Formats: sequence, C-alpha cells, structure tokens
Amino acid sequence: IAALNGFQIDVQLNIMSFLSPRDLCRLGSTSCYWRAAVQDPLLWRYFLLRDVPSWTSIDWKSLPDEEIFNKAFSEVSDNALYDYMAVYKRSCPQGRRSLKSSRPRYGTVTSFLQSLVTQTEPRFAMFGPGLEELDNSLVQKMMTCPEILLVAGLPHRQIHGIGSGVSFQFNNNQKFNVVTLYSTTSVERRRAREEQAVAVNKMFYQENSTVGNQQAMHYSVIAQVRKVCEVVDGFIYVANAEAHREHDRQEELARILAMIDPALGPPNRPLLVLSCVSHAGVKRIPCVNMAHQLQLNLLHQPWMMQDTVAATLDGLLNGIEWLLEEVNCKSAQ
Repeated sequence: IAALNGFQIDVQLNIMSFLSPRDLCRLGSTSCYWRAAVQDPLLWRYFLLRDVPSWTSIDWKSLPDEEIFNKAFSEVSDNALYDYMAVYKRSCPQGRRSLKSSRPRYGTVTSFLQSLVTQTEPRFAMFGPGLEELDNSLVQKMMTCPEILLVAGLPHRQIHGIGSGVSFQFNNNQKFNVVTLYSTTSVERRRAREEQAVAVNKMFYQENSTVGNQQAMHYSVIAQVRKVCEVVDGFIYVANAEAHREHDRQEELARILAMIDPALGPPNRPLLVLSCVSHAGVKRIPCVNMAHQLQLNLLHQPWMMQDTVAATLDGLLNGIEWLLEEVNCKSAQ
C-alpha cells in the first residue's frame, strides 16, 4: 500500500509539472487537498531550476539563495529556510510585477512633488566593461534611437578625456543625465580593441588590503571620478554577459564597491546593473547567475539587474524606469 501511494504521488507530481506555476496556484485555490498538493517542495524546486535561466531581471529583494542551486535536494529538503514555492513567487518577474502593481500608485504625484522640490534632473554615473568590450556600443545606440530614448541635451562636459554627460528624456516625461565613465581615452580604447589587448583601467588605483591571512583586492577611484561619484544620484554598471568571454567577476565587484563607497556620498543610492550582450544572437549568462557571480548580495543598497541587448536596447527602459522610481521615492521621503 505504501509503495502504491508513493507511486500515485510520483504520478501526480509528474502530471502537475506540465502545468505552469500560475495554473498550479489557481489549482491550489480550489480545495484544501489541492492547496497541500501544489505546495510540494520538489515540484517548485523543479520549476525554479527550470525557469531561472529565462528570467530577464532580478533585484536585491528577490535574488534566490545560491545554495538552492548548488546543493542537492536531499541536502536542503528538511531545511525550513527553503520554501521553494515562496522563493519562486518572490523571485520570478511575474511575481515581482504583481507585487509592484498591488502597491498604491503614487507615480504621478511623486513626479509632481519632485518637480516642486528640485529643478535638477537625476544624475547617474555609468561605467563597466560592457561599455567597451562588446561589438555594439550601448552608448552610441542610446544616442541614436530617439524612438526608444530621446536625447534631451548633447554632451556638454568632459572629465579629463574619461567621460561626458548626456541628458535623456524617459517616456517623453522625466529627464535624467548620464555621465559615462570609460576606463581610458577613446584613442587608447580603440588601440586596445584593434590589438585585442586589455586596456589599462585609469579610473581606479589598487590599494593593498589584508583580510585574515590573505591579500584582498581593494580599489579606490581617481580624484576626477571621485568628484563625479560625490554628486550623482545613482549608478549604472554595464556588465559583459557574453558567455564565450572570460570575466574576472571578483575584480569587477571590487571596482563596483570603489564607485559606490559610502564615503563618497549617501549609502542608499541605487545601482542598476545592465547584464549586456552585443546582439540577440549571442549566448548570454543567465541574469540570476550574473547576480551571483558579481556577488551583488553583498551590497547594502538597492540594486537591480536587467538583461539588455546593446544593438536594440532591449531591456534598457525597464532598468531606467526602476532607477528613476528608486531616486524619486528617496527624494520624496
């Protein structure tokens, strides 16, 4: 009898695995029996492992614990921390959108109040290897696609040849300014690309740091970049998400930490990470994997990672919308 019951349960789980998570939740609302049946942790772990590679965004509130993916089910099934159904519903883009839409809508009021409080447009520092290593230029595309993002002000300032500021208009409404910070000058970047070499990043200098008995990687920003970091309202990090390239994520994290150092400004300024590839045909590293590789869970301010395609700007507006909402909410508080 026990074997028969076990067989029936396995068949039932197998059948339910062909349903979508949304359909399962609806099924669970029909009766107490189905509510208990659809909460099976093995079923939701299957959905989590299956669907995570297709998710195009994740944020600081919804990033699943890395141990969920690294440990076998038998190692964590008895651990109360792993409610796979709750993790899935909290982390999947559809669940996050549902939570967002259920909150009171203060967007219009916030924008109006923001205009009364300050006349300056939000400013963001954009940096990262995805600005320079990809075959398609994200910045150039942003400058030449008015149907997606309207340029509201031409470059008006340079910081010792490293970057410039451009004003854009989001949804024909709110303006924002992006200061693009490159690792070195355009001539040196072009030469490095032609020679297929790695350009020396002049934005940072390395300092010796020891954690325990090991030497830790620690960077600080140069004086010109420091001045930018002190005045911006948030940061945009463009990560190279192309799977066929080699990446030093530990070094990337060290440079992110140098830019968002609380000593340079308010500690709660938001960070948008664009997980970027050159064009849609390039195999990318899944968004959640990228967040774990960069160890974004170690950061202490709001962050969001968004899949982006440089050639088409797919995903960019979703990230910009989140960034502006974060800045506006903090300004209204």
